[in-house]
Amino acid sequence: MAENYNIPTPKKNPLSAQVNLKKFEKATESEKKQQDVMAPSRSFFSDGMRKLFRNPLAIFSLIVIIVVLALIIIAPIVVPYGYEQIISVNGQSAYAVNLLPFHWSAAEQQAIDGGAKLFPHIMGTDELGRDYFIRVVYGTRVSLLVGVFASVICLIIGTIYGSIAGYAGGKVDLIMMRIVDIIYSLPDLLIIILLSVVLNQYDFSRVPVIGKLGTNIISMFIVFALLYWVGMARQVRGQILTIKQNDYVLAARSIGAKPSAIVRKHIIPNCISVIIIMTAQQIPSAIFTESYLSFLGLGVSLPMPSLGSLANTARSGMQSAPWRLVFPAVMIVLIVLAFNLLGDAMRDAFDPRLRQ
Repeated sequence: MAENYNIPTPKKNPLSAQVNLKKFEKATESEKKQQDVMAPSRSFFSDGMRKLFRNPLAIFSLIVIIVVLALIIIAPIVVPYGYEQIISVNGQSAYAVNLLPFHWSAAEQQAIDGGAKLFPHIMGTDELGRDYFIRVVYGTRVSLLVGVFASVICLIIGTIYGSIAGYAGGKVDLIMMRIVDIIYSLPDLLIIILLSVVLNQYDFSRVPVIGKLGTNIISMFIVFALLYWVGMARQVRGQILTIKQNDYVLAARSIGAKPSAIVRKHIIPNCISVIIIMTAQQIPSAIFTESYLSFLGLGVSLPMPSLGSLANTARSGMQSAPWRLVFPAVMIVLIVLAFNLLGDAMRDAFDPRLRQ
């Protein structure tokens, strides 16, 4: 006997009478991607480097810097001439004075015709018969050494000084910033001259590296350590005055964290963008300072070359050998321009205020 089942009829959705379901369409792939709220996790440094490498000017600057670094490392190994070596053939002077780039003297040409293999003078020779290319290479070495040293000094002293002033605040901040104002008013050129006069009384010839560079470079390094860090200190201090008001700094204080630990672990990492930008921009400033001081005769001691001293020496031979001024000037422009463009690109990549 068949049983009868009472199947209830489905009730109509009251919304279906008000909403036309035919008007709804499936979302496209692009519309679905717009709904993806979660982005891939990136650290501050990796995100900044990703944006940096998207900047064509930054790529150009990095290529120029890498080429210059490779040149000053490889060229002294490949080129058989020294920066103070007068060109000679078979132990006798080759009279290779003021030669044009990729030219030979008469004595060198005779040696080549006799089967000798001589390295070409890529940038010619100077007024004493020394290979100009290797002198420009060593001059670039000196300029980069000065720039890197100055940036490291500014990084260390400026970060420490600005951190203490910004975190301590109050009277400590007031006194430390007045000291910075006093340092700003000191003339760096006058201090370099005075230090050079004082240091010339001492013999630094046996000191490694510094002995070859001379007392003027020592005085320049001292001035960098005394004067050039104040810009970094002001920038770091301004950042810390803002950052120390945040909740995570208050939480670290409430659990009993030491001030040094708070500055090192919580405040300095949030100032890293300003520190990176100021350090990158300090290098071309120091290189330019060394170049014009060497141009004035206050740079490295002879016969060690620098780009500024090479330009100063070439100035006296402008009519007979103008190309000797072009090569160091172009190298100064390339290095300073590359570091300036890289500093601007790093500011755009790492500064949080410029991010969309």
